[in-house]
Amino acid sequence: MYEILQPPGLDVPVRRTPKHTKRPPISCTIQKLSILIPTYNEASTISVLLDKIWDVELLNGIEKEMIVVNDFSKDDTELMILEYIADNPSAPIKYIAHEYNKGKGAAIHTAINYATGDYILIQDADLEYDPKEYNLLLEPILTGHADIVYGSRFMGGHPHRILFFWHTLGNKLLTFVSNLFTNMNLTDAHTCYKLIRASILREIPLHEKRFAFDAELNVKISQIPQIRLYEVGISYYGRTFTEGKKIRFKDAIRSVWCLIKYTLFSKSFTRQKKHEPADIGIAANITTDGCDNQ
Repeated sequence: MYEILQPPGLDVPVRRTPKHTKRPPISCTIQKLSILIPTYNEASTISVLLDKIWDVELLNGIEKEMIVVNDFSKDDTELMILEYIADNPSAPIKYIAHEYNKGKGAAIHTAINYATGDYILIQDADLEYDPKEYNLLLEPILTGHADIVYGSRFMGGHPHRILFFWHTLGNKLLTFVSNLFTNMNLTDAHTCYKLIRASILREIPLHEKRFAFDAELNVKISQIPQIRLYEVGISYYGRTFTEGKKIRFKDAIRSVWCLIKYTLFSKSFTRQKKHEPADIGIAANITTDGCDNQ
């Protein structure tokens, strides 16, 4: 605050700067975060991942639940999950087993049906993404700026494993094509980390059952009027194909086709009526799912 002083004898009004009142931020309250974990042949990493998630303390004391969907793994993934649940009975885990392999997208569809949180986050079971960074994604939500937050592997100063040039180029090319069709400016369209308000995600009709799930979701998010989508930089501890990476060139081709299909040959979706998540009782629950979840 300052004053303009008047010389003696002059009748000059004194002007003072107005006091500016700071607007309080419009914050968002989240009671529970549902973490969806589609899993296929991840026996060597799933227990470590569950430990990492359970150890994370979320901002504002947000409660968390882990929903693990085993997509008919051929290794000891199920054994490791069941042992973890038995050894940690207080862990907030819901476990669902597919009766045959359906694909990552289908596993996410199944997990959505069992989610009870206000927000939903997708987490791969391969340790390429670090659960310690959940709070980075939550911050734009809690400050009232975002409805959806993506974690980008290609922005920010976080650790990023150096791998293959052509794989990185392919990721960036797919992001460019995705932005071309959706009119968004994402830096990482096919990131695993997608944090979405549950009420929004349940209203989106999703059909893709494999890796093209990301392409379909991006198109349909772009069709929601006035949606607030943010990106934050995250770490990326990528692995090679010999270490278990599963996505292949054919998945990229399918993703491009889905961008064309859901942008040019499908009408903009009508947001569906919200349905309630499945009630499966206690925190650690084992369910066998044999139906196709759309």
